[in-house]
Amino acid sequence: MLLLQFTNEHGGRLVGLLQDDAIRVIEGYNTTYALAQDAIRKKVSLADLVNATVGNTTHSYADVAAAGRVLAPLDHADEAHCYVTGTGLTHLGSAGARDAMHKKIGGDAESLSDSMKMFRLGVEGGKPADGTAGAQPEWFYKGDGSIVRAGGQPLRMPDFALDGGEEPEIAGLYVIGDDGQPYRVGYAIGNEFSDHVTERQNYLYLAHSKLRACSVGPALLVGELPAHIAGTSRVLDAAGNVRWEKAFVSGEENMSHTIANLEHHHFKYPLFKRPGDVHVHFFGTATLSFADGVSVAPGETFEIEAPAFGPALRNRLDVFPTEFAKVSTL
Repeated sequence: MLLLQFTNEHGGRLVGLLQDDAIRVIEGYNTTYALAQDAIRKKVSLADLVNATVGNTTHSYADVAAAGRVLAPLDHADEAHCYVTGTGLTHLGSAGARDAMHKKIGGDAESLSDSMKMFRLGVEGGKPADGTAGAQPEWFYKGDGSIVRAGGQPLRMPDFALDGGEEPEIAGLYVIGDDGQPYRVGYAIGNEFSDHVTERQNYLYLAHSKLRACSVGPALLVGELPAHIAGTSRVLDAAGNVRWEKAFVSGEENMSHTIANLEHHHFKYPLFKRPGDVHVHFFGTATLSFADGVSVAPGETFEIEAPAFGPALRNRLDVFPTEFAKVSTL
């Protein structure tokens, strides 16, 4: 089941069930957030509530997307109440990449870089028995809801950025119920988007490199995540031609951590269980155009697709000017 948020021709918000090109409008709700919170309060599954409330009014996805009316699949009316975070060093990659990685982490632990030590911790302890906590993953903060972009919207990087590169990932989308319990609404394909040149200067710059925009959607996958997700990441030049393309894989079969372990190490903090909040949490990747020596230029477009998530996620790279951040004294 795929859900989509969008606006009608007059700017009114709607949420619908995406079936091929048809978006069937869900009656009585205009946001995924309201739909999810009502499912929590009624103690029913989101899928059951959708099936009970979906109507016969339809919109063409192609028309909605062409008009730029697609929204991110989950958001909060107050952007400050949406956390955007992620975990890294969680994916094993292709068979060749896995073999190379195992060779890198197979030696004496003291000779490994901090990143390789972290990766090895995940390989050795990221998939514990059900109900127990495993190895703690790398974790980072990206921003609040103001940085989340929908499909079709530009990803804007600051003019001081040294790079703007895609990271094709799966994101978990959550709301916190009135009882302080995190509820997973679903999953979406995402572009976590980072400054890899800044990060490569020194791993302690990771935090700076992650404070950027990101995108998720267009659709939200309700239910459990398939164990194997196959997709393709592309960079299109300004004329729309494919300049770089590479397959990527995700899902627990291709990860060194379980989703449950990543979720535990995020939501174990009371700060992240505040009733009413929304969380967008990226699960990591093993595929980057930057790793192949590609530098994406403003005006070029990222395209990330995986059949399980419906339509492809496309965002053009843009730049915005910044000024010296002056602080005034009171």
